[in-house]
Amino acid sequence: MKVFRMLPHIAAALLSFAVSLPGQQPSQRPSPGQARVLMQARPEIVEQLRQRLLTSGMTREQVRARLRAEGYPEDLLDPYLPGATGAAVAPDSALYSAMQELGLADSADVATIRALQSDTLSPSARDSIMRAGGMLSRADSLALFSRSRRAIRTDVADSLARLDSGFNIFGLEIFRTGATRLEPSFMGPVDDNYRLGPGDRLVLILTGDVEGSHMLDVTREGFVVIPQVGQLYVSNLTLGQLNDVLYARLGRVYSGVRRGAGATTRFSVSVSRLRTNQIYVLGEVERPGTYMVSSAGTALTSLYAAGGPTANGSLRDVQIKRGGRVVTTVDLYDYLLRGDASRDARLETGDIVFVPPRGARVRVIGEVIRPATYEMRPGETLAQLISAAGGFRADAIQNRVQIQRILPPDQRTGDGHDRMTIDVAASDGEGMTAGLPLESGDVVRVFSVAPRIRNMITVEGNVWNPGTLGLRPGMQIADAIRLSGGLKPDAYLGQVLVSRLRPDSTRVQLRAALRDTSGAVLDDFPLLEDDVVELFSLTDFRPDRYVAIGGAVRQGGRVPYRRGMTMRDLVLMAGGLTEGAYLREAEIARLPTDRTGAATATTIRVPLDSSYLFERKPGEQYLGAPGLPAPADGAPEVELQPYDNVLIMQQPTWELQRVVTVAGEVNFPGDYALKSRDERLADMIDRAGGLTSEAYAEGTVFIRRRGDVGRVALDAPLALRRRTSPENLVLMDGDLITVPLRSNVVTVRGAVNAPTVVAYVSGQDLNYYIAQAGGHAREADDGRAFVTQPNGKRQTVSRRWLLPDGVPKPLPGSTVIVPQRDPSDRVDIAQFVNTITTVVASLATVYAIVISTRP
Repeated sequence: MKVFRMLPHIAAALLSFAVSLPGQQPSQRPSPGQARVLMQARPEIVEQLRQRLLTSGMTREQVRARLRAEGYPEDLLDPYLPGATGAAVAPDSALYSAMQELGLADSADVATIRALQSDTLSPSARDSIMRAGGMLSRADSLALFSRSRRAIRTDVADSLARLDSGFNIFGLEIFRTGATRLEPSFMGPVDDNYRLGPGDRLVLILTGDVEGSHMLDVTREGFVVIPQVGQLYVSNLTLGQLNDVLYARLGRVYSGVRRGAGATTRFSVSVSRLRTNQIYVLGEVERPGTYMVSSAGTALTSLYAAGGPTANGSLRDVQIKRGGRVVTTVDLYDYLLRGDASRDARLETGDIVFVPPRGARVRVIGEVIRPATYEMRPGETLAQLISAAGGFRADAIQNRVQIQRILPPDQRTGDGHDRMTIDVAASDGEGMTAGLPLESGDVVRVFSVAPRIRNMITVEGNVWNPGTLGLRPGMQIADAIRLSGGLKPDAYLGQVLVSRLRPDSTRVQLRAALRDTSGAVLDDFPLLEDDVVELFSLTDFRPDRYVAIGGAVRQGGRVPYRRGMTMRDLVLMAGGLTEGAYLREAEIARLPTDRTGAATATTIRVPLDSSYLFERKPGEQYLGAPGLPAPADGAPEVELQPYDNVLIMQQPTWELQRVVTVAGEVNFPGDYALKSRDERLADMIDRAGGLTSEAYAEGTVFIRRRGDVGRVALDAPLALRRRTSPENLVLMDGDLITVPLRSNVVTVRGAVNAPTVVAYVSGQDLNYYIAQAGGHAREADDGRAFVTQPNGKRQTVSRRWLLPDGVPKPLPGSTVIVPQRDPSDRVDIAQFVNTITTVVASLATVYAIVISTRP
């Protein structure tokens, strides 16, 4: 309650901060970020802000200009201006409680609002719920609903819509639609009941013996001046009355002007321009003020101009005041429900259109054509409310309506019993009790008929048209099968299952059997409502049988087994044979007939022939197996059995060329195909023309790409000198041999003081090059320094007993690496000394004890 009492003050403060309406001076203003946070955190302020903007008379452009002038983003208030489509923030639990305490919503209202805020609703589902419940206009005013990105099932949306609807106030949306405007033209013609006044312009046309036309302006004094006729007072005359006056006045001047067929001069008078009237629209309207409307305008015209009644305004008692008294009242429901505007009186200058506060309102929800909140006049009944809501929907229960009513103050007990529920039943065959009076705040609920469909059975399974059927008297299983299109040819005849619903909502299983596929049933029996007949197919009980093929085929794998399938069929379905396929025979692994000894398969060899090469033309030699011609056509067809596994073997010696790449300092670098399977490194360098004069054989890089092995360390000069050496590797497909240029430097990296590149000095060892790089760094592990020679081999210092250590000598192009010491290997000197001291002290104590105990 405290939140709602503070609303006017908070909203006024926010408006003075944010928009500063003309004539107001802003006080201490929040920053743009603070203003956005405040509006997002407090939805009740948003509503007050929206109402202030609606009544300010400022256009969207004026609001934006004002915001720019005040240093705010010009789009700060766009979501809260009339017609805005952006989503706003939703209220919190405290606001829900306040809404219920003030009677603005009941528990069902809050439940639905929470559901509509859920992220599980798609935009289309939310719009359908809001439209069914009449919440589109209310969503703008309350700013409750946010958009979502996930869809829900239609039946859930329908259930939510039926759970609670009718939030919108009937009739207000027609005034809120920006495209709807009732603007009578300021030009004629008008009907004979139009009353003339100063500012109107008339056109008088004469035909016959006298020809002419005259433009006649009604003066401020209410006169028009007709040439050759004179001055004529027309103010407050209707257009029909003016015609009568003109017959008399014109007849005095023009003898041919008379009524009837004998007239030789005729005239017509019409209004070519209408005057404007100054009208005051006051009371509970969106934009109260003064409006200039056409003299043909009515109360509806002025209400459209003013944005229509507010949510608190009356639509049943719009008053037109003239000269201090009410001259007529307009019930907008005549216009909205029946399209009857006959009582919509024309206005005159100075008239006041006054919209008083609303009368009693009743909300009707559920299964009516137009759920909404309706304003009720005293004495109006339940039947009139249902009629205003468009009547019942087809699925409505028309003989029972429920009313939720707020008890009058004198009937409230104060212990939470402030509401009551009334069930209204039909008093006769014509529907609801016509004379039942309604009270303000009533919620009328019209329920839907039960969703259960009666007099229905269901046929499922192996029939041509499964689905639901209407139950006929005496219908049996055979009748249901026939009406469902009959059995399919693979029907299982052994059993038909019938599931029957019992009175306690459990089901009992019944069964019958089929005589044949015609649908005749043995021991047939009558069906009852809600029975489910289920028929089965033999195919459903068969295992998924298959055959498989692999090896030298293009698309190996499993294929569904078909009776009569041959191996030729299977090869065809596998895309045919690949090059190098062995065309003498194939192997079939088949399920064993005898599984003793844990046997899982038996294998058989079957012949193949050249006819399995589907791409080969008759008489054409098969290039895939040179020197091994395929047998001529004539191999017998081999019929397969379920689960056979066919293996098409590859020719033992057949393969495509093996290619090795030779690059770098050779005379003829390029890609070379191996001539034999035992061709070696030295042989390939010879085929490449040998090494150039710039070649550095010691640095030869050999990379084996097959199997992703990578670089192989080898001694190329030794391989070239001695062909039987293990360094002379046998080549494989994809090998890469690169012979670099001679290098005269050694690279020193790792834990040295100045990593660098040092000129090669013949005969110098590892330590020389480390010294040239500034020596070992503090964190260096000098005992594990090593050299990576140009051929990829690594060498470390060899520790020898009683002999000098073997220190490797880097070759040109090599790399010396000094690793860092592992932190776990470092010795804490202080801890070591402390440990030794403790041990020595312990030994001394033990020694003293021993000495003291000696006899």
